[in-house]
Amino acid sequence: MAKCFSFTATRDWCFRLSFSRAGLRSTTSDLGDGTVMHCWIPRAHKEDKPNLLLLHGIGANAMWQWADFISPLIARFNVYVPDLLFFGQSYTTRPERSESFQAQCVMKMMEAHGVSRMNVAGISYGGFVAYRIAEQFPAAVERLVLCCAGVCLEDKDMEEGMFQVRSVEEAMSILLPQTPEKVRELVRISFAKPINTMPTCFLDDFIDVMCTEHLQERRELIMALHKDRKLSDLPKITQPTLLIWGELDKIFPLELAHRLKRHIGESAELVILKDTGHAINAEKPKEMCKYLKSFLVDPLSPQNEKSSNDNRID
Repeated sequence: MAKCFSFTATRDWCFRLSFSRAGLRSTTSDLGDGTVMHCWIPRAHKEDKPNLLLLHGIGANAMWQWADFISPLIARFNVYVPDLLFFGQSYTTRPERSESFQAQCVMKMMEAHGVSRMNVAGISYGGFVAYRIAEQFPAAVERLVLCCAGVCLEDKDMEEGMFQVRSVEEAMSILLPQTPEKVRELVRISFAKPINTMPTCFLDDFIDVMCTEHLQERRELIMALHKDRKLSDLPKITQPTLLIWGELDKIFPLELAHRLKRHIGESAELVILKDTGHAINAEKPKEMCKYLKSFLVDPLSPQNEKSSNDNRID
C-alpha cells in the first residue's frame, strides 16, 4: 500500500508555517551560471536593526536546524536563513564543492537582497562557510559565531585517531545516512544523551524525505572539506568571534575548539556547554541562543556568565 502520511514532510510544513508566522518569507535568487539559492528573509527589512545571517550544517535544511532560534532572534535582528547549495531548494550545476564557493554564493545572494553588512552565525558545516565569508569578505562581517565547527581540522587528524571514524568514506556513511541503523549511529555520536527509541518507520521516512536528494553532491562537499586540509593553509580572521562548543562533541572534538581559538587569537572567545554533544542547537538551544544574543548585542561578560551556570568561557 502506498504511503499516505509522512511525519518528516509534515514537520517540514510546520517549520515553514512557523518561519512565515515569525515574519519571514521564502525567496529564491538566480545567481547565474546555473546557481539558485533559497533563503528565508524578513518580510519587512528594518534599517534600525542589525542583520544576522544563519548558516545550517550537513544534517538537514535550514529550517530544521534554526527553527528554535527564529522567534528569540527576530525581535533584535533582520534575520536571513538560506539553504546552502544542495540543501532545501538551493543547487548549482557548477562543479565547485568547496566551502569557499558556498561562501561566495551566499554573499551574492545577500547582495541580491541589498545586504552588505551583517553578523554571521554558522552551525557545524555552516561554520566552515561562515569562516570563509569572514575571510573573503572582511568588510561585510561585523561579528562571527561558530558553533561546533571544526574549521581548523587537518587531514592527518583522522589518521591520528581524533575522530570516531577511520576514513572519510565511513564519515559520509554516517553523516549522510541511508539506512535506519546509520541514522541511529548519527544520533548516538551527535548527542550527549541520545534518544534510545526511534521507530524504523520514522527513520525510513526521514531518509526518504531529507537524505536522498543531491546525495552525491553532498558527499563531494564532505570530501572537499577534508582533502589536503592543513592548519597552515587556513587564513586568520580579525572579526570578533564567538566559538560555542559541546563539551562532549564526538564529531568535532573539543580539542578542535581550543586549536581554533589559538589560531584566531585574542579576538576569539570560547564557550563550552557542559554535558552537550555536537548537536548543541538541539540539546541546548536556550543556552546557545543566550550566548549568541549576548555576544551580538552586548560584549560577553565572562565573570557574570560563570557565576550563573557550569559552562566555561575561555
